[in-house]
Amino acid sequence: MDTKRKAARYRGNWWRNAYEEADWKLFEDFRYFLCLVWDYLNLPSPTKIQLDIAHWLQHGPRRKIIEAFRGVGKSWICSALVVWLLLRDPQLKILVVSASKERADQFSTFALRLINEMPICAHLIPEEHQRQSKIAFDVGPALPDHSPSVKSVGILGQLTGSRANRIVADDVEVPNNSETQGMREKLGERVKEFDAVLKPGGSVDYLGTPQTEESLYNELPRRGYTIRVWPARFPKLEEIGLVYRETLAPIIVQAVERDAGMVGRPTDRFDDEDLQERELSYGRSGFALQFMLDTRLSDQDRYPLKLADLVVMSLNPELAPEKVVWSGNPEFVLKDLECVGLSGDRYYRPAVTFGDWIPYTASLLYIDPSGRGKDETGYAVLKMLNGYLYLVAAGGFRDGYSEATLRGLAMIARDHNVNLVKIESNFGDAMFTQLIRPHLAKYHPCAIEEERVARQKELRIIETLEPVMNAHRLVVDRRVIEQDRLSTKGLPQDKALRYQLFYQLSRMTREKGALAQDDRIEALAGAVRHFQGVMAQDVDAKMHEREEEMRRQQLELAYGLNWSPDSFAFGLTIEQARKVQVGGQQRRLDMVL
Repeated sequence: MDTKRKAARYRGNWWRNAYEEADWKLFEDFRYFLCLVWDYLNLPSPTKIQLDIAHWLQHGPRRKIIEAFRGVGKSWICSALVVWLLLRDPQLKILVVSASKERADQFSTFALRLINEMPICAHLIPEEHQRQSKIAFDVGPALPDHSPSVKSVGILGQLTGSRANRIVADDVEVPNNSETQGMREKLGERVKEFDAVLKPGGSVDYLGTPQTEESLYNELPRRGYTIRVWPARFPKLEEIGLVYRETLAPIIVQAVERDAGMVGRPTDRFDDEDLQERELSYGRSGFALQFMLDTRLSDQDRYPLKLADLVVMSLNPELAPEKVVWSGNPEFVLKDLECVGLSGDRYYRPAVTFGDWIPYTASLLYIDPSGRGKDETGYAVLKMLNGYLYLVAAGGFRDGYSEATLRGLAMIARDHNVNLVKIESNFGDAMFTQLIRPHLAKYHPCAIEEERVARQKELRIIETLEPVMNAHRLVVDRRVIEQDRLSTKGLPQDKALRYQLFYQLSRMTREKGALAQDDRIEALAGAVRHFQGVMAQDVDAKMHEREEEMRRQQLELAYGLNWSPDSFAFGLTIEQARKVQVGGQQRRLDMVL
């Protein structure tokens, strides 16, 4: 049969002539076709939530967003939808867009496999003269066209040049393209190109799970899209209006209204024990985002630690300015430094520094130990001058008490010439201290102290860091920020951000278990806590004291001194010269030097 005759056969409600009336529902109600696909794949019957998603995909508005918890099977449902749409109308053109080309190809490959293997789709199998790759393929009855029946592309790939009746945006937002505000803005611009691809009367379906509190999916309603949300647990009645407003799927709302006992119970697939394990793994904030689809930025108090309150500059290992002044003026924004903070958060360089660059007065390496596993042994190196704290190093080791970790920490202490190593002793009952002592003795002999901490860690961290950051007394070496991102490059995309110090800073809340990973921020908080008692210094008074001392020394040099010329010949400091001349008597230089 030639292509034109075959195309003519599959127009309109063609199935009403080809199938018994009892089978028409497979073509007219996507939910029945989804059940057929699940049965063919030997999967359990679709759940109520999966069927509800399928119904909204068919009957929802032309521009819609399906937000559902991780693991519900959104991509599989949508692959089945693509096949069902082509089954009904083989002349449709569908563009599949994902975060990466590989992910988009997997989507279209799965759809092509269903076409090749399911008997009901036999007539859709591409002919020899048609396109039939995973990148782009035609279905059998499709008439010749520049655009294939199905084309897959990554969101950063070539979107223009194709035309489509339907665009399926499957997980276009992932951690790798949304972790910074600049990345989110770029993603928001890329999806605007959908309008150049879409044919008149066409539809766009977004399927995804928000990756940040400022998800792209929150922006799209302002562009005419409608959101529907299916969380992993039934929310409280008061949360329906506060968190989800009109976006919550009616099937969820009705269940809670009928039976208040449903609140907190799983909505689908996962049992309560499974969800509790995932909540521990993701942390409360991460779970709220990716399983409860809660993207609220309710108020300033929810995320009290702002990266904009930091002062970021290139630091010297031995010297620092006497006074650093912060300003929120846009001219001081560090535009070349990627920021993982929330909207409006930026890194700022100093507006001005005053005084000379003089030696730090104290330095500390703080270690928060952990065992092997997903936790890190976090560390932070802080130095102090005139009430300012300078973060010169921070990071984490993921191999517990290994020799490499112990040696690495000792070398960090040496490289930064710290006066003190302080170790949180809650973990392992101070065993870590005994293990690291020989390494410190070898590489950098210095004082070692232990600290046992109590109270809820999230409250402890916020209460320690918030006042220091709000006063702009925490100065960060920009290399620490750059290295923080590089240190997680080897981790999976969905986990890398959680391990970064500055992500932890910007996402810390007062809720218990707020973060899945908090080792680096806890080390930083421990280091800051050590200096809290001596931070109440008037920097201007300290500068004035130093100026007075320098003036007094200059006067001593200029008037009334009876110092030995040897003092100057040997290049002694003022203090050493004073020791040479005591009570009018000369002292041996080797007793002073």
